[in-house]
Amino acid sequence: MSGPAQVPMMSPNGSVPPIYVPPGYAPQVIEDNGVRRVVVVPQAPEFHPGGHTVLHRSPHPPLPGFIPVPTMMPPPPRHMYSPVTGAGDMTTQYMPQYQSSQVYGDVDAHSTHGRSNFRDERSSKTYERLQKKLKDRQGTQKDKMSSPPSSPQKCPSPINEHNGLIKGQNAGGINTGSAKIKSGKGKGVVQVDTEIEEKNEETKAFEALLSNIVKPVASDIQARTVVLTWSPPSSLINGETDESTVPELYGYEVLISSTGKDGKYKSVYVGEETNITLNDLKPATDYHAKVQAEYNSIKGTPSEAEIFTTLSCEPDIPNPPRIANRTKNSLTLQWKAPSDNGSKIQNFVLEWDEGKGNGEFCQCYMGSQKQFKITKLSPAMGCKFRLSARNDYGTSGFSEEVLYYTSGCAPSMPASPVLTKAGITWLSLQWSKPSGTPSDEGISYILEMEEETSGYGFKPKYDGEDLAYTVKNLRRSTKYKFKVIAYNSEGKSNPSEVVEFTTCPDKPGIPVKPSVKGKIHSHSFKITWDPPKDSGGAAINKYVVEMAEGSNGNKWEMIYSGATREHLCDRLNPGCFYRLRVYCISDGGQSAVSESLLVQTPAVPPGPCLPPRLQGRPKAKEIQLRWGPPLVDGGSPISCYSVEMSPIEKDEPREVYQGSEVECTVSSLLPGKTYSFRLRAANKMGFGPFSEKCDITTAPGPPDQCKPPQVTCKSATCAQVNWEVPLSNGTDVTEYRLEWGGVEGSMQICYCGPGLNYEIKGLSPATTYYCRVQALSVVGAGPFSEVVACVTPPSVPGIVTCLQEISDDEIENPHYSPSTCLAISWEKPCDHGSEILSYSIDFGDKQSLTVGKVTSYIINNLQPDTTYRIRIQALNSLGAGPFSHMIKLKTKPLPPDPPRLECVAFSHQNLKLKWGEGTPKTLSTDSIQYHLQMEDKNGPKIEKVNDHICEITWECLQPMKGDPVIYSLQVMLGKDSEFKQIYKGPDSSFRYSSLQLNCEYRFRVCAIRQCQDSLGHQDLVGPYSTTVLFISQRTEPPANTNRDTVESTRTRRALSDEQCAAVILVLFAFFSILIAFIIQYFVIK
Repeated sequence: MSGPAQVPMMSPNGSVPPIYVPPGYAPQVIEDNGVRRVVVVPQAPEFHPGGHTVLHRSPHPPLPGFIPVPTMMPPPPRHMYSPVTGAGDMTTQYMPQYQSSQVYGDVDAHSTHGRSNFRDERSSKTYERLQKKLKDRQGTQKDKMSSPPSSPQKCPSPINEHNGLIKGQNAGGINTGSAKIKSGKGKGVVQVDTEIEEKNEETKAFEALLSNIVKPVASDIQARTVVLTWSPPSSLINGETDESTVPELYGYEVLISSTGKDGKYKSVYVGEETNITLNDLKPATDYHAKVQAEYNSIKGTPSEAEIFTTLSCEPDIPNPPRIANRTKNSLTLQWKAPSDNGSKIQNFVLEWDEGKGNGEFCQCYMGSQKQFKITKLSPAMGCKFRLSARNDYGTSGFSEEVLYYTSGCAPSMPASPVLTKAGITWLSLQWSKPSGTPSDEGISYILEMEEETSGYGFKPKYDGEDLAYTVKNLRRSTKYKFKVIAYNSEGKSNPSEVVEFTTCPDKPGIPVKPSVKGKIHSHSFKITWDPPKDSGGAAINKYVVEMAEGSNGNKWEMIYSGATREHLCDRLNPGCFYRLRVYCISDGGQSAVSESLLVQTPAVPPGPCLPPRLQGRPKAKEIQLRWGPPLVDGGSPISCYSVEMSPIEKDEPREVYQGSEVECTVSSLLPGKTYSFRLRAANKMGFGPFSEKCDITTAPGPPDQCKPPQVTCKSATCAQVNWEVPLSNGTDVTEYRLEWGGVEGSMQICYCGPGLNYEIKGLSPATTYYCRVQALSVVGAGPFSEVVACVTPPSVPGIVTCLQEISDDEIENPHYSPSTCLAISWEKPCDHGSEILSYSIDFGDKQSLTVGKVTSYIINNLQPDTTYRIRIQALNSLGAGPFSHMIKLKTKPLPPDPPRLECVAFSHQNLKLKWGEGTPKTLSTDSIQYHLQMEDKNGPKIEKVNDHICEITWECLQPMKGDPVIYSLQVMLGKDSEFKQIYKGPDSSFRYSSLQLNCEYRFRVCAIRQCQDSLGHQDLVGPYSTTVLFISQRTEPPANTNRDTVESTRTRRALSDEQCAAVILVLFAFFSILIAFIIQYFVIK
């Protein structure tokens, strides 16, 4: 126990008198051998439901568990304390603190007084494991009673403590031994199931440790200060402290409330100290103080509230007294009572300086009343006063000094009002108090005004205590007179001197829109304007003219400022729009701007352009020029440019371009020559001046176009071409190119060199040829000359080509015999400009014949089975042409005699024929072939004309009894289609032209009798003829086995329907066997 405690003497009757103990301690009664003793022990903290349960260290050293007998106690020291006011005056003596003996208590934490209720089940389990760990460490010492208790116990006492006084408080003993839970390895470590659960339990256990802090102890309680002391949270484990588990330094926060235990607490201290002194408290006020521990951002719950009451003291300093009434001879003062600070105010002390003003005060009143009247004063007398209050604890300080005056006579004449600020419709005036007027005297003022032209004199405008006033609703630029009168309860003063003030003029109205005066020139014009209708009450000082360029321009610039009402606007650009506006300025301010005037200056022709410049490199015959617009367009868009050119040696300019573009190409120039160019621009007002000249030299060019060459035919197959040297255009011609061809559009180069002529050979007679020539230099090739056409002279005919034999089937001459005749054909050769008159056929030694203008011929009277060499040549008026190539043809032997044909047997559908009785002359029987032909007179006859045309003929019938007969021809394509009529008419033949190759056609025909009777026209259709089959096949050209023998080709008869079916059946059987074999080989195996 720190510090002594006051204890009374033992009462002989056994009763315990009131004992005064320090705050935070409680008396404990112990009976020893029939003697009751009182031991002062520190109070244990009360348990708060819901708070953390931890084992903590007692904030004080352990007290003795028993009190030794008086013979064992040392004599008390001679520290005596003066009696204190309480239940009775008694003498207390100092009682020392004994620590030699201790009483061991049970370490079971489940006591009957609080701390056994935990916040949640997990905290309860953690606490149980901690208790089990502690019991295991204590071992056999658990049952020994000589072990010191972990914390003192308190006994019930009917004493409570309030403001340092015991008023009765009951407290139960509790075991506060504790163990510090550590997160690392070492003594006192508690293992948990999982790391997360261990961390959470350790955090909660540590919060419980911080929450087990006892309430602070209030000491040295004064009226406005108190000292609060507290101890860190306890960490005792069975009386032993594990220092490694206790933080070295805690943080604390002190909370106080002056509105009750459950009132609003405010923080007054945060730090690491365990005692503080609170200042600026209210005297005689109940306070509740709590402390809250914190460590490493973990806060415990606040402790129990320590209740203390500040002491009473003298009253607060009162406010200065205020005047309630004044007269010429008295002043009545009133005041309010200040805070009594716990003790009723008994007296107020009012002091004054008796109106001397020397700073010395004397008491003029002392009592409990809150007002006082001072009499027997002089008029207009000033006195200073101050006030203080007194209670049982002393006297407060004096209030501030105040000066009050008694009433006097009427005020003196005040000074004239002064103008502070003037407006258009208002004037702000202010004035001062009359001289010699007390500062606290209530004086009112009357402000009177007179308008100069009203004729009503002065009229009051203000009546009050203020020293300033603004007169409103006045007229602009008008003079007004003012005077002020002061008055109080004694009367009015004389009026001040009259002063005159004038309201400000208003800003003038908007001037009239400006107008143009005179003619508008391209660079200037003059404007004028009228003054505004409303000048604002003041003369116009000046006008300001602003101008903006463009029809919608908003960039205004001031161009004139003066008093005159016209201005010359010069240095303008032609063809531009300008906006002008005007405003005026007077003493009243600046007017608004007028409406804007839009003026456009007339345009002028544009200014000179820069000389045109060359674009790219100059060419031999053309130059490309480019230029820019002129710097001055004259106020109108440029619409046209004109370029003039003149040779450098002649000043004869001519226009080579006129248009709106800024570039042009000048062509038809001479290569290597210098030209001068100049440029001018035009707008709607016309052309401007020319630019300076620009000299440009053309580049050397290729030669000019050659003149048409001269062609001379030396013979029918040779021609001589000559040409002349063209204009070289500054460079020498290095070579010529001659093009020659039979078609004008597809000539080819036949000569390239420096010569001026060339001979062409190998030409065709009587043929038109075309030629042209081109000259080349190092610069390039010139253009070709014009095309020249020439015709070679005619000549003998050309060689005959395509000499061949005509097959027997193609010969229709009935007198033709292949044994004595040979038929040949040829193509007409080129006549070379002279008509072919005849052909000469050479077919043996000195055997020739001449035929006319034909291309085929049958040579008769030849020997059978004889070979002939045949060639042919054409003849015209100029002679005979060359012979053709030679062919060898052989006549056939003579045919055998025709056999005798006999009908051996016949039936309704069959005929049996026999032949062969004829005797051949020279041929063997093996080489004889027989051809049997049968003619069907009923069916149509079909003859093939070519691959796509055949001719059908049928027998013609005579008219029947005068009725005409017509015929209907039908055809069927293939086997399964229907017959279609392709002809109906009186003809007995028809040429069918829609044949398709390798197709079967079946034709039939019928006769139709056209009867004319009384009933009208009627067709009688006869029966159709038998169907005739026709198969269209491609005609094969005749083939020669060798050059000596020409064999005629024979047409093969088409396969019949039965033969076609047999072929199809064979092919189907073959493919079936092939598929079966493939299935057998690839699928089954």
